[in-house]
Amino acid sequence: MSTQIQISPTPLNTQSCIDWIMSPESGGIDVFIGTVRNTTKGKAVLRLEFEAYERMAVAEINKIVKQAFEQWPVQKALVHHRTGVLNVGQVPVIVAVSAAHRAAAFEACRFIIDTLKETVPIWKKEIFEDGEVWVAAHP
Repeated sequence: MSTQIQISPTPLNTQSCIDWIMSPESGGIDVFIGTVRNTTKGKAVLRLEFEAYERMAVAEINKIVKQAFEQWPVQKALVHHRTGVLNVGQVPVIVAVSAAHRAAAFEACRFIIDTLKETVPIWKKEIFEDGEVWVAAHP
């Protein structure tokens, strides 16, 4: 079980995440890259702001990744999440999973990002021209 978990205010490096997740044993690598989109419900998004309870967030992500290793024959898993102010087009989250076969990589990666959005104490605020709103992961 090889994992890399990081919560940081610095920009995420997609290529370094992919380089880390690759291995000779892996026949399948699934990478989810979340990006800041320019609209929500028809309103123009100026930027997003992310806050995290870092120690608790890392512990919860570790728990989620451990569950993924228990449910699928995964070889490596990586979760990097940004905090702070992000503009349209920037990357707030990368989840990457490697496994011998693609099905396990796909399923584990989806499980990790979906569960992260539901349970990890990372909060997102959307900033619009006419106001702002804290967003629940699943309204």
